[in-house]
Amino acid sequence: MRILPIYKLTITALLLLTGGVLFAQKGTVDQPVTTSENDFYPPSVNKDWQPSLTPDGAWDRVSHKSKPIPWQWIREADILWKKRVWRDIDTREKQNVGFRYSGDENTGGGWFIEILLDGLKRGKIKAYSNMDDRFTQELSKEAVIQMAAGKDDTSKVYDPTTDTWSIKLSHTDFQPELISKYRIKEDWIFDRNQGKMVVRIVGLAPMKDIYGDNGEYRTTTTMFWIYYPDCRNFLAQYEVVNPLNDLARYTWDEFFESRVFTSKVIKISNPFNNSFENLGIYPNRMEALYEGTRVNDEIFNKEHDMWVY
Repeated sequence: MRILPIYKLTITALLLLTGGVLFAQKGTVDQPVTTSENDFYPPSVNKDWQPSLTPDGAWDRVSHKSKPIPWQWIREADILWKKRVWRDIDTREKQNVGFRYSGDENTGGGWFIEILLDGLKRGKIKAYSNMDDRFTQELSKEAVIQMAAGKDDTSKVYDPTTDTWSIKLSHTDFQPELISKYRIKEDWIFDRNQGKMVVRIVGLAPMKDIYGDNGEYRTTTTMFWIYYPDCRNFLAQYEVVNPLNDLARYTWDEFFESRVFTSKVIKISNPFNNSFENLGIYPNRMEALYEGTRVNDEIFNKEHDMWVY
């Protein structure tokens, strides 16, 4: 006598499943699901970059757009030790090749500096003046556009046929290869609540090489500062090229949070706010490099020292 109720329940379940499938199919026909290029690829940041008009690959690409993992909140009462560190990322080193990669569909078709400038021009992130690294003066969008527009120059040209001199106007486009370094400002914190050392990047600044009229190198200067916590969502939309595996890539946020880059420490918080090269006891650049390596090892071993003592 129990077989009939079970049979009715089975038939009812099958009808519900069939109706759901038919409804889904009907909805697909009436309102087809369309995907645009932006669903899979970030917007192009270089005007010269032309994306593929057809799927360029042997598989269907899955969107890698993601949101950054939120930082765990840190109470000031739980901080047992803290040190502020400045370090330089040299883009000419092999491990930092992603900063100088000219780009593809996954990376937005541009260098890392072109990604930052595009985000600034579209209002996705904010830039602050290079007068200091404390984010005291916000730059306008016009100032950022002027930085990315290159520069105009004049030169005197001699015409031997008329034996006269004339002024020639020339324009030089922005050259991303001149961005040889990126400076980051970060806090190293021992959090007793988590029981470990925590590092948080605070600021990020591209650094541009300056050359004279004769092509001689003069100096390297900071272009602007970006408050890193505010740009994590933006950086999570673009990928970093992996020279070892075209498929296994990081987003730029994962790249910085996983600390895949290589860098050197140039300064730590000190009473005189001097870098190692500006301190009188380290006048030599090689000695400053040694001191930066020593400080980096000291910070790395600080977590063990906090547990021992």
